[in-house]
Amino acid sequence: MGVTCVCQVPLAEGKSVQQTIDILHKKLEQLGAVKQGNFTVDCETYHATGNASGQPTKLLYVMHNSETPLSCLALFEGGPCLTADGNFDVLMIKLKSHFQNAKGHKVESRGSRYRYCDFLIKVGAITMSSSARGISVEVEYCPCVVPGDCWNLMKEFMQSFLGPSIPELPSVFATKPEGLYVPADCVDTMTQYLELFSKVRKQQVLPGTTR
Repeated sequence: MGVTCVCQVPLAEGKSVQQTIDILHKKLEQLGAVKQGNFTVDCETYHATGNASGQPTKLLYVMHNSETPLSCLALFEGGPCLTADGNFDVLMIKLKSHFQNAKGHKVESRGSRYRYCDFLIKVGAITMSSSARGISVEVEYCPCVVPGDCWNLMKEFMQSFLGPSIPELPSVFATKPEGLYVPADCVDTMTQYLELFSKVRKQQVLPGTTR
């Protein structure tokens, strides 16, 4: 796994979520990208219970990625995070006296994955409570694990199908010293999805739900 950027893409003028996704698919196929299946990333939110100290309740996010089907990621609000196996959801049920599932707060991005040369691209519809909330685009440059060595190339590629909507360097990279990306457990990628999901939770429902 290489350097990965996750961003939100605005809707095309006068278009729904699905219509904008179809436009992005067409642009990728015109470039020569080949569809290689589908993907899903989701996030469940849990509230810590039994807080007697009067401090604000901390949130725990449990995230799944179809690229790593045998594991999931648990991130506490403000850190730390841990990688666990797929049975972690069962454990959370047994810990319901300590962590309460925030009903209706599950967010997911689901869509198609494309391969173009050394790039892996995923275009997904973000939904919450079966309502469309936006579009996510994930771009991975597979041969490189150092963001500073490939960011300009990634920007140039993203511009070819996103136009002026290309993102800035993700904050997860900007806040760490120049060096290796952490690809082994997808923490940097999933952190970007968590930031995006937290943002879309506050947005209004958009036209063109995909369910």
